[in-house]
Amino acid sequence: MPLHMTKIAFRSESPASLRAWLESHADEARLTTRYLPKRVEEMAGGSLYWIHGHMLVGRSPILGFEETGQGRHWIRLEPRLIPVRGKPKRAHQGWRYLEDADAPPDLDVGEADDLNTMPAALLGELSKLGLV
Repeated sequence: MPLHMTKIAFRSESPASLRAWLESHADEARLTTRYLPKRVEEMAGGSLYWIHGHMLVGRSPILGFEETGQGRHWIRLEPRLIPVRGKPKRAHQGWRYLEDADAPPDLDVGEADDLNTMPAALLGELSKLGLV
């Protein structure tokens, strides 16, 4: 089972704007990180799960890691957002590991998640209260 990562969709107004940003990078999307994950070998076949409004909203498959030549590393991603069943996740800085057993399942084509239709601010407040 692959290991995954979570990251906040920083500067993303919505999952739709995150999808648009990813799709605008036709070949591959890249994120810069200072440190190469210590468990990088376990991430073969893994994904980066995006947090928006205190919820995991989608994932992008990880293509690999590459050194930038400036003391940093790129996380190379497929330029697509695969919607997942919404799951509450607290905000954090940088990225964190996510075990495969804890990762939410993908949504089927055309399937909507009730939590994804709820306004992000309301969803965030309900999540803080432990109600979703």
